[in-house]
Amino acid sequence: MTQVALLPGVPVAALVAALRDRGETIAAAESLTAGLFTAVLTGVPGSSAVVRGGLVVYATDLKASLAGVDAGLLAARGAVDPEVAAQLAAGARSRCGADIGVGLTGVAGPDPQDGVPPGTAHVALDGPRGPRAVTITTVGDREHVRAAAVLAGLRLVAADLGDDLGTLFV
Repeated sequence: MTQVALLPGVPVAALVAALRDRGETIAAAESLTAGLFTAVLTGVPGSSAVVRGGLVVYATDLKASLAGVDAGLLAARGAVDPEVAAQLAAGARSRCGADIGVGLTGVAGPDPQDGVPPGTAHVALDGPRGPRAVTITTVGDREHVRAAAVLAGLRLVAADLGDDLGTLFV
């Protein structure tokens, strides 16, 4: 599936161009989206100049061992938590050596996870201009929920970069 098929009409190429123009790089640690955020970015020709890599940490223990999320936090709050998203973002940034890290975690459904309803996603960004985060709730099938989380991540990056990008992702 291409980035266009995942998110038709979303100007991902403009986001990649803005990162390239600034000389900034990006990486992601993805649970809920299982690599879709990184796949959308790398669907743009020339994205290798800005995408450092990604960590797919679908299993809870991998969030700690690969992305550096605090195991105590995971034990206390579960994998679907705003602070877990923030630590995923920081882990992606540090472990991949990127300027910007994005962390995505949530529940695609159809069943709740640790008491969190399907359609809930926490998305966070860690970067040189400071952290950003958003929690979204949406209704739909797994593909819809995961696409909504990817779009939320793209919006966070656009807002972080500023300029006119934020208006492209409303």
